[in-house]
Amino acid sequence: MLRSAPKFYEIAKRVVEITEGCVLVAHNAQFDNRILKTEFRRLGFSFERENLCTVELSKQLIPDLPSYSLGKLVRSLGIPVSDRHRAAGDATATVKLFKMLLDKDVEKTIVKAAIRLDPKHQMEPKLTEIISKLPAVTGVYYIHKADGEIVYIGKSKNIKSRISQHFTGQTTKSKKIQLEVATVTYDETGSELVALLKESEEIKRNKPKFNRALRRTIFTHGLFSFIDTNGYINLKIDRIKGNQKPITTFSNNDSGKSFLNKIIEKNQLCQKLCGLYKTENACFGYDIKTCAGACISKETNEIYNKRVLKLIESNTFKDQNMILVDYGRDVDERSAVLIENGVFKGFAYYNLNFQINTTEVLKSIITPMEHNKDAQHIIQSFMRRHKRLKIIKLKD
Repeated sequence: MLRSAPKFYEIAKRVVEITEGCVLVAHNAQFDNRILKTEFRRLGFSFERENLCTVELSKQLIPDLPSYSLGKLVRSLGIPVSDRHRAAGDATATVKLFKMLLDKDVEKTIVKAAIRLDPKHQMEPKLTEIISKLPAVTGVYYIHKADGEIVYIGKSKNIKSRISQHFTGQTTKSKKIQLEVATVTYDETGSELVALLKESEEIKRNKPKFNRALRRTIFTHGLFSFIDTNGYINLKIDRIKGNQKPITTFSNNDSGKSFLNKIIEKNQLCQKLCGLYKTENACFGYDIKTCAGACISKETNEIYNKRVLKLIESNTFKDQNMILVDYGRDVDERSAVLIENGVFKGFAYYNLNFQINTTEVLKSIITPMEHNKDAQHIIQSFMRRHKRLKIIKLKD
């Protein structure tokens, strides 16, 4: 949508003209106001307009609602909305919400009081200064107290944007971070996969107090296989217990079931043999011609199992030697994650002019990292979700 859109400087003059003498109404006006002022500041122009926040108004005029997000708010109020999460759709929804709020504010006292040059919850100067020094890059960031203690570690594809969210958030955790933060440091990774792996390892090593949820194992369910009495390989999603070693892992049961549904369709597998269709007879897929009949032994187990084994091999790196190649920190750089004999060894960066096709070459430049269940889950999940990831199978 943005590919053919004009640059901000091309429409800045028009924005000034159409907002002259107006009050800007927005849902979470603090965010919109900050973005506009930042963009105009880059052009050397001080943009000042009165603002009115429909989140703030809604909380006063319609108290005690479970959520004041735009989507949930308009649904609870019966406001028809189309094209959500698009500029026109959200703007139209905000207009309809604002009209309803105006009707509720009979005396107009709240509206008059709510109009201000800068919305509530403005960022403190020290937080603004911290953000101004951060880049919009992919990597891992560390939030420090004044004594240097790390209180939170995170990863983001845009560090500046993510820190801005922390510093403007109204959750209990965000408010605590805002009170304690003194500085933010970061490691640029270029690769989201490397960022995820570093984040996981750094949290385990430093145990920041605001990362309690992420200290625990980040997956609960796995894909398992077994051979039934007819010789067919069955697949199932189940909770991981003890030291079980699933083919691949998932954050929850729903994501596992979603994965199963996709691979059933893509590989023409049987719903019954994948545990998604309980029946003594043929599965639904057979009725609609998407299953070749393994469920009723019409397709031989030799033919069916070949497809299942190929699928299993593509979703596990057990006993495999390979390099996962992803983005680097510069346009002429790539990152490489090394898997040796099914064990995650670490990552490295290399120039595009430098070819990597053996383990020995990569080992000489690798940053070693610990192999554990979380790292394995991160890698397998990333491989499933990012088909663009380049995979180099290494020679033994």
